[in-house]
Amino acid sequence: MDAHLMTVAQASEYLQVSRTTVDRYVKHGLPHIRLFTGTMRFRQNELDAWLSKQKRNFPQLRITHQPVFTFRREMQCIDRGQKQAVVAKSQRARTRYCYLGRSGSVFKRRSKKWGMRFYINFVGRNGKRIQKIVKHARTVEEASAALLKAFEGIEAEQAGFKKPERIMFRDFADKYIEKYAQINKRNWRTDASYLKGICQAFGERFLDEISAEEIEGYKAVRLEKDRVEKSTVNRCLAIMRKLFNVAAEWGYLRKDEVPKFRLFPEGNVLKERTLSEDEERRLLEASSPHLRSILTVALHSGCRLGEILGLKWDQVDLQGRTLRIERTKNNKIRLIPLNTTLERELSRLFSSRDGSGFVFPNPETGEAFGSVKTAFYAACRRAKIEGLRFHDLRHTFATRLIARGVDIITVKDLLGHSSVRITEKYAHSNISRKKEAVKALDGQNLQKIGLDEASTCKIRDKSDFSPPVTLPSPSPSIN
Repeated sequence: MDAHLMTVAQASEYLQVSRTTVDRYVKHGLPHIRLFTGTMRFRQNELDAWLSKQKRNFPQLRITHQPVFTFRREMQCIDRGQKQAVVAKSQRARTRYCYLGRSGSVFKRRSKKWGMRFYINFVGRNGKRIQKIVKHARTVEEASAALLKAFEGIEAEQAGFKKPERIMFRDFADKYIEKYAQINKRNWRTDASYLKGICQAFGERFLDEISAEEIEGYKAVRLEKDRVEKSTVNRCLAIMRKLFNVAAEWGYLRKDEVPKFRLFPEGNVLKERTLSEDEERRLLEASSPHLRSILTVALHSGCRLGEILGLKWDQVDLQGRTLRIERTKNNKIRLIPLNTTLERELSRLFSSRDGSGFVFPNPETGEAFGSVKTAFYAACRRAKIEGLRFHDLRHTFATRLIARGVDIITVKDLLGHSSVRITEKYAHSNISRKKEAVKALDGQNLQKIGLDEASTCKIRDKSDFSPPVTLPSPSPSIN
């Protein structure tokens, strides 16, 4: 029988429960085999072993009355021989329990099809007595667990908690985008794009069925099979974590049903890329006029691409030489002083504006540009610059300020960060400054040992290392 695999229908018939209950058992650790098509198979010996481990003690239930066994015989008189025979015999054992002032009982009754079955009897919220069959119960302990769960459900209902409604992951993802992301997040389209790929793995699953173990498997598949970076997987996991938390807040999940999983550490995968002065010159020469102005603003203000494209003229104060950034990532307004290069570029754009309120309007629509990635990467190809992202211009802005002696607190305020730890990721030290820093230790160490740099840096010529002269041994004297 071990080699025979049972279907869900056969397993439900063997366990004497419905298919939905089998799915719930699978979630709580019922041994099963999931095929590549998504279907499940079971082994009878594993089902028996799992059932034997489900016996638990529930100290919350206090027994108030021990089982009383009563026997009922139905006698029937047979005409021939006037003999009596027992034609039916049933045994009923009733165990009474008390839980938080509520009373109930567990008993078993014989059925024609299934044999002995366990029942629970208790008083519901409205005072009406309820008697239910416990289909999955094989022992008194399992039936008592069902009675305890019924008591807890009554308490939760009276406290105002509703029973979570089961919903598919794909359906709740649509609700999340429509009722949460579009209202609370500017980049909700990014969330929708990531969720579209996540739904390919979990879309047809119920939200309360997804476990942390399955999410760990999803992480491994994305890294090994899809060949994506750890940072990309982290973006998906962050959206999934937020989606599960929102589902718990809206009552679709209980707090204990929210899967807990970890993100990959990104300390070793962050790309350190800054633009050198020569690369900046070549990039500006290879760029179109409107892109050249956008790049200049990015290099001299440290603004994000979305902040630059959404910039309006009422945010530019040429007289006060300031730039007011309103559409920020953390919704905090920040002021950026204008240097000479940035003031000259914005003055030129202001003199040639065509009536649009945006600093960089789309000539076809008059509205802001949605993206300039196509033009940016084309300019990078023409300038023969590899591995550069537009966000690296923000890294370049911070690195150049640090290199010129600006304190990190001022750099944090200019970038609009809430913590210095975030700014440290943007301020990269270039290799030349690292060489100067290490070289600064030479003079100090040499002075301590009483040597000057000139004497230690001299390298003797190979001729100085002549082999030692061997003197001939004296010849013996002849007398």
